[in-house]
Amino acid sequence: MNRNQKSTFVSELNAQLGTAQGLVVAHYRGLTVKQLTTLRRAMRAAGGTIQVAKNRLAKLATKGTAFEGINPLLLGPTILAFAPDAVTPAKVVQAFADKHDAMAILGGAMPGKLLDAKGVKTLSALPSLDVLRGQLVGLLQAPATKIAGVVQAPAGQLARVVGAYAAKAA
Repeated sequence: MNRNQKSTFVSELNAQLGTAQGLVVAHYRGLTVKQLTTLRRAMRAAGGTIQVAKNRLAKLATKGTAFEGINPLLLGPTILAFAPDAVTPAKVVQAFADKHDAMAILGGAMPGKLLDAKGVKTLSALPSLDVLRGQLVGLLQAPATKIAGVVQAPAGQLARVVGAYAAKAA
């Protein structure tokens, strides 16, 4: 890679990290190309990106982003997993690391918050944004459903009483 290519790479990675909300740093030493390809596909399917970069270039790319604090983690053969959603990189990389012992999660970051390996694991256990939205809608609809049930119950009882009297009179 010549100087111009490095400069272009750093600026493109910086732009990608500028839009990301979550980042995970992990060592990939001991993984095969096939396993890394599987991880890349899983991350791409979830809406994220896996990037292998020289640590020096990655440190340059994080300047001016919310992930500048991860620089001490960039030692050895590292990958950067990032996505527009803060939970996605943690979920995908943690699920992969659970199946492959060679993957070692070093830590991660969200805007304004650095995470260690335990923090990434905890973040991966959280439900996704879509699931959280569904739960919130369910919570908002539950009281309305209960109110409708309470309002309908007396009317139903009245209808049964009237029906019983009608059947008795006939």
